[in-house]
Amino acid sequence: MGNGQEWSVGKLLGTSSAYWRSSTVHAAVRLDVFSVIGEGKLTAEEVSEKIGATSPRGIVMLLNALTAMGLLQHENNSYKNTAFSRSCLIKGEPAYVGYIIMHHHHIMDGWSQLHEAVIQGAPVEQRSYGEEAERESFQLGMFNLAMAIAPSIAAEISLEGKHHLLDLGGGPGTHAIHFCLANPGLKATIFDRKTTEPFTRKISEQFGVSDRINFIAGDFNSDPLGGPYDVAWLSQILHSNSYEQCQSLIEKTVNVLEPGGLIFIHDFLLYETMDGPVFPALFSLNMLLNNEGRSYSEKEIGEMLSRAGVRKIKRLSFRAPNDSAIICGTV
Repeated sequence: MGNGQEWSVGKLLGTSSAYWRSSTVHAAVRLDVFSVIGEGKLTAEEVSEKIGATSPRGIVMLLNALTAMGLLQHENNSYKNTAFSRSCLIKGEPAYVGYIIMHHHHIMDGWSQLHEAVIQGAPVEQRSYGEEAERESFQLGMFNLAMAIAPSIAAEISLEGKHHLLDLGGGPGTHAIHFCLANPGLKATIFDRKTTEPFTRKISEQFGVSDRINFIAGDFNSDPLGGPYDVAWLSQILHSNSYEQCQSLIEKTVNVLEPGGLIFIHDFLLYETMDGPVFPALFSLNMLLNNEGRSYSEKEIGEMLSRAGVRKIKRLSFRAPNDSAIICGTV
């Protein structure tokens, strides 16, 4: 299907070199430049000293590039954050998105080997930045992304009369937390790997719902899911699994839902022809670099749900900027 966009040599070269811009942002976040500048103004020499650089030469170039990109302002030989950077790029601010930026940085090595993954049809060995650092950037990065949409999703989906939600592969539990905030009579169980639990506990306490959030540690492809539940929320987990694993996981989830229970699938959805939209199509390549998963189409997910005995399957009106969408059904 495609999207019919017109290409030019300039646009092609801009796309080819787009990693220059992303690498500049990654470097600035990794060095915590925005937090170092904070609410004040600093010269390049002062920034250089605070981040422990051995020479200000590179810092001058980095700060100027960030200024050219509109993320810093340069006045009288000093640099300061823009309003946007103060809001989103200073560590500790509520809207901080540095963790997901660091996750993008950590996976860049894999993308540089995409040609090898395409040839072999399987993941490639990627550079490690340390298991703990990568786990933190991924979990809190998922929190960054979910915070942008979870409140509106929880407001849009009616869970009136429901009592126990399963957030499968819920990570830090952002969606479960907002469903609980929107539904005072609801409790939630987050099922994810043991290493995720500290993030979940911390964030549920921050939002004041820790007494209504339970955590089960395990591998959802092989371990019991607990239950019974009357709502299941599967957000951004199907794309990390093969088609066969997705089918099995949906059937497993349906089996722990009470009659009349609801199941929601939130993920990036491809066209039926599988050739767009752009982000879900590119995300399939991201999965190629990491596991057996890919993006799926609405039709594929609908068929999985139907085979699992789910009825009244429909796609909700919600659509995120990156083409994630929600499909739901009744058991």
